[in-house]
Amino acid sequence: MDGHDWLALKAPSLAEIESLADAAFAALPAEFRQLCEGVVIKVDDFPDDETLEAMECETEFDLLGLFRGRGLPHRGAVMETGEFPNMIWLYRRPILDYWADHDEALGAIVTHVLVHEIGHHFGLSDEDMDEIEKQAG
Repeated sequence: MDGHDWLALKAPSLAEIESLADAAFAALPAEFRQLCEGVVIKVDDFPDDETLEAMECETEFDLLGLFRGRGLPHRGAVMETGEFPNMIWLYRRPILDYWADHDEALGAIVTHVLVHEIGHHFGLSDEDMDEIEKQAG
């Protein structure tokens, strides 16, 4: 790109990061996606104050993503009354900050964070998550 091509570029929006997350999810192995049925994926700019405090974050940029809920190893066959669905948050601004400081494609970062957070849903090891990420390409 020459200098003029950069003049109109803006940081990806929440919707654009969500599209990257959707594409990353679609690229995951089919059997893995099937086990994620019911998991809600949300994109926000930053974690809320309650989350930052609970995770003992020093700044709002410390957390790229979060799984909240009861992972498969801890769930019963039936959801309990009043139980929220399992949710994964991806945080746009911390992801973009990380992207600016590293030599990785934005899509690869979104995929990494998504797989890591889904891994919490399954109770997977880091090695398991690395393998799933490789399969996603």
